[in-house]
Amino acid sequence: MRADAALLALGKALKTAQYRHVTVTPATHARVLRRASGVKPVSLTDVFGWSRPFREGDVPSDMVALMRSAGVLRAEGECRRSLVRVSNIGDELYFHSAYPTSADNAVFFGPDTYRFVRALRAELGTGSIERAVDIGCGAGPAAITIALHAPGAEVLALDINDEALRMAGVNALLAGAANVRPLHSDLLKAAVGQFDLIVANPPYLLDPCERAYRHGGGELGAGLSIDIVQASLGRLAPGGRLLMYTGVAIVDGVDPFLARIKPLLDAAGVCWHYEEIDADVFGEELDEAEYSRREPGVDRIAAVWLRARRTPA
Repeated sequence: MRADAALLALGKALKTAQYRHVTVTPATHARVLRRASGVKPVSLTDVFGWSRPFREGDVPSDMVALMRSAGVLRAEGECRRSLVRVSNIGDELYFHSAYPTSADNAVFFGPDTYRFVRALRAELGTGSIERAVDIGCGAGPAAITIALHAPGAEVLALDINDEALRMAGVNALLAGAANVRPLHSDLLKAAVGQFDLIVANPPYLLDPCERAYRHGGGELGAGLSIDIVQASLGRLAPGGRLLMYTGVAIVDGVDPFLARIKPLLDAAGVCWHYEEIDADVFGEELDEAEYSRREPGVDRIAAVWLRARRTPA
């Protein structure tokens, strides 16, 4: 609790300093670091955004003290490094894992997060929300977005990663979203009842290391996304909505994820809409053996948006 309080205080200090940073893909991040090699960090963004090493005199002493109390300061010889990154969506700041995100319990945040939250915000104006749940909440941006939109709603932030739940809890307090409740859960197993809104941004890549924040499993990375659709359809309250942002490996022009979920959606009797919102994401992944060795090969990875609504009573 003391460490979480220190992390929250650090977030408030960064807000006061008007800190801003947009997190990019790992490939872009690596390019930026190569370009900056040998250059002394000069800003809070270097330290908390780009995960660059720094000397304690480069950062205000009160922030260094808070980092130490929060357990997010690592010594590297004469230098130090932040074990967290901080990114903004609008006026809100979010703690998540430092670069590189190689740990099994890394907390994801990146371009998909921005696309997901943007698509989610466009949907929030329709329908009342009393109970909502974010499956695989990560750093919590979707749960927090819902909670700020509907401050009277109960919003569950679910994840199997305890570090993600910690970050989501601190981020919710930092945003003033007191109605977010982090909960350890495999999909919806620990959550009871029905929901007016179920949202998810599951991992969808085929990761050779099978890191939980990145590996979608199943055929071409769609396994977890399919599982979430199956688990959610029976948990929607009358008029309730399922909103999912995920990625799909398109094979010879065909969307195999859509082919798998269409019968599920039709059998559930929900009204649904499905669309590509970005035709080509994480193109560098196509060089990996998991994608390139297949016949026919994977053409591209597309970001897609699914909206399913149960008929009102």
